[in-house]
Amino acid sequence: MKILHLDTNHPLLLTQLTVAGFKNEEDYTSTKAEIEAKIALYDGIIVRSRFPIDKTFLDKAKNLKFIGRVGAGLENIDIDYAKKLGIKLFNAPEGNRNAVGEHALGMILSLFNKLNQGDQSVREGNWLREQHRGIELDGKTVGIIGYGNMGRAFARKLRGFNVEVICYDILEDIEDSNAMQVELDELFEKTDVLSLHTPQTPKTIGMINTKFINKFKKPFWLINTARGKSVVTADLVEALQKGKILGAGLDVLEYEKSSFENLFTSKSEIPEALKELLSIDNVILSPHVAGWTAESKEKLAQTIVDKIKAEFC
Repeated sequence: MKILHLDTNHPLLLTQLTVAGFKNEEDYTSTKAEIEAKIALYDGIIVRSRFPIDKTFLDKAKNLKFIGRVGAGLENIDIDYAKKLGIKLFNAPEGNRNAVGEHALGMILSLFNKLNQGDQSVREGNWLREQHRGIELDGKTVGIIGYGNMGRAFARKLRGFNVEVICYDILEDIEDSNAMQVELDELFEKTDVLSLHTPQTPKTIGMINTKFINKFKKPFWLINTARGKSVVTADLVEALQKGKILGAGLDVLEYEKSSFENLFTSKSEIPEALKELLSIDNVILSPHVAGWTAESKEKLAQTIVDKIKAEFC
C-alpha cells in the first residue's frame, strides 16, 4: 500500500510504517490542486491540517482506503462523504490528551495567581505584592463541557486539588471517578471554572455566547483549549468587561484558519473584538499549542501507526 504524507510529523511514523511494509512518499509543498492531480495513486494519506480534505479531493482519490489525521479533531475532513466512500478515518486524541489537560490546568493556576501580570510587573521594576494577591483553586467547582479524551484527561489532573468536578456531555452515562455528570442547569448553578473540551461541530460553533454566559448563576473563569469557533469573541469581551467572566485562558481563537497554522484566514485587519480582547489583562493567550508538546508529538504519531497497522497488517 502506498501512503502519501502531506505534513511533517515525528520520524517514527515513516520509519515504523516502512518496516510494516508500506511504501511512503512525502509531499509537503505542493498545492491542493497538485495533490489532487496525483492522489489516485495512493491507498492512504497522513495529514495534520494542511488543507481541507473535501468532496472534490475525495472524488479524485479513487483508491484511497484510509486517512490518518495526526491530531484529535476531524473537522478538516468531510467525514460523512469519506465514510460513504468506505474510507477509514484514523485520528489520535489519545496522543495529546495529557498535554491538553496539563495546559488547561496551567492556565487556571496562572490566572488565579496572576503570574503573567506579576512577571511583567517585576520586569518593569515594580514589586507590587498586594496588587498581585491570588486566589486558590481549592474548594472551587470546575465544570467541564465535553467529557471525551480531553475532558477526562483534564479531570484527572484536578485530582488532589480538593475541587468538585462536574461535567456535561451530549452522551449519557459518561461520568467516572474523576467527574460527576450533570445537566446544564446544575452546571450553570455550581461552576466557578468552565473548561471546554468539545470538538468543532454545528452544535458547538458559537456555543459560548451572551445568552449562554448569562445562564451562569455566578461569575466564572473560562478555559478554552478546544476549538476557537466555540466562543463568540465579542460576547466574551463584553462578559469580561462586565465581570460576568472573571478571566479567560484561551489556547484557541475564533479567527484561526482551519489549518490551525495561522491566526487569520487572510491578511485582513485585526477584528475589533480581538483588539479589545488583547487589551484585557486577565486573559492568557497561547497559539493553539495545548496539545503541542515534545511527548505528544511522538504519542500522536505512534497512535496513528498503531491504528493503521491494526487495520491493514
